[in-house]
Amino acid sequence: MDSLELLAHPVRLRIVHAMSGGQTLTTTQLCARMPDVSKATVYRHVELLASGGILEVVEEQRVRGAVERRYQLRRERAVIDADQAASAVPEDHRRIFAAAMATLLAEFNAYLDRENVDPAADLVGYRQHALWLDHDELLGLIADMRAAIAPRLKNAAAPGRSQYLLSPIMFPIGPKEAHQR
Repeated sequence: MDSLELLAHPVRLRIVHAMSGGQTLTTTQLCARMPDVSKATVYRHVELLASGGILEVVEEQRVRGAVERRYQLRRERAVIDADQAASAVPEDHRRIFAAAMATLLAEFNAYLDRENVDPAADLVGYRQHALWLDHDELLGLIADMRAAIAPRLKNAAAPGRSQYLLSPIMFPIGPKEAHQR
């Protein structure tokens, strides 16, 4: 299974999100982070991600007669590269987008289901902006966003830090003819 196929699934995307930031987690810990997903489903998707090279086993130990594995995300493998995106047909993009939206909704619901949740204090945001950009302005915006986000991807879990899910989504709206004058 290629990375496009592996990552175009809501549960697998949630596992990738949970493993981000250099964390190493067991499948049991992943299950605790996703109580709305059955244990069998989490175990099955962890195995698929591991066999696909997106997760790697970094430690094994015996726990009550069973082998418990700690997994780590191979960030460089957890991407849909430019060639895969360019060769994807519209139906692939629909599937990827649907998986991303289902993942986002599941993650947000899991957040809201926590005790003492406070979206205002947590600075939760869900704004949308319609921008008029030419091609060079679009490339500049993307470069600016990458420059702002990329250094923070290296942040590790630490006291006082909370993990946030940031999901920039950008696509043209309306027909192209209407945009050209």
